[in-house]
Amino acid sequence: MTADSGVFTLQELLTLGWSMDQIRRATRAKTLIPLAHGWVSSVGADPRVVAAVSAGGALTCVGALAFHKSHGVPAIWIPPGYPETHVRLSKHQKTKARPTGPFRWCQGFGRPLPVLTAVDSIPVALGCAARCLTPEQWIAVVDSVLNTTSLTIPDIQAGMGVVTKSIMAKFDRCDARSQSGTETVARLRLIAAGFDVVVQPEINRHHHADLGVGALLIECDGRLYHSDEQSYRNDRARDRVTLIDRWLTMRLTYDDVLYGWDQALEDIRAVTRADRHRIRRKNDPRLEMKSRPPQ
Repeated sequence: MTADSGVFTLQELLTLGWSMDQIRRATRAKTLIPLAHGWVSSVGADPRVVAAVSAGGALTCVGALAFHKSHGVPAIWIPPGYPETHVRLSKHQKTKARPTGPFRWCQGFGRPLPVLTAVDSIPVALGCAARCLTPEQWIAVVDSVLNTTSLTIPDIQAGMGVVTKSIMAKFDRCDARSQSGTETVARLRLIAAGFDVVVQPEINRHHHADLGVGALLIECDGRLYHSDEQSYRNDRARDRVTLIDRWLTMRLTYDDVLYGWDQALEDIRAVTRADRHRIRRKNDPRLEMKSRPPQ
């Protein structure tokens, strides 16, 4: 992964088969550029990684997660509003004057872990993010990692350093079934509002919704949601099934959940207050009475 960033330690280059003489020649030719002590970058290296290493550390937290998102894990959810370069300093650099710039200095809990790569691994980045993001944001990021990678909660805990009681409590609220950050945030907010929420409720053997509150199905669209032709057909087929089985469906957008939640919650309450969220059985006599033709 560090190779993707274009920033290397000298030891990494030696492991990749470079000789010290080749490194010196590349440095003189300016195809390798010296950064902090023991670090070099190639021409065209990721600028945020270069900035983090030049500042004396590694790219971490939201910055590292965004890097992994663009280098092999595209479904990691990145919360909005974190434009800075997040840097985790080495234990030696922490005692020195910190450079100025658009940096956010991040550390996990416990003793600082050694900085061995230019970009922190996902577990180490999550350890730092636990102190930087809101609990809601952090849980949404972890859900996206669990849902789209082979990492499990024990894997993350083993790699992130010290796991505090507060982090364990947040892990307890994670759900690997959640398929988008928007869905996770909606789930957490619905639970906080007192709703009994089902994740990925089964409509029939072939269809699932994102969230369920009784017979109210809630679909959460991500920020970049665009239906391709197959998804469009699947959505319409699911809509027909939900209508036939008398489910209610509400679709929430990224902006509804992240920026318009008060109104979205009021709309959900308006539906559930009217008893329409209660699951209606096929033999419900009320339905039979309503279905009779007028005499």
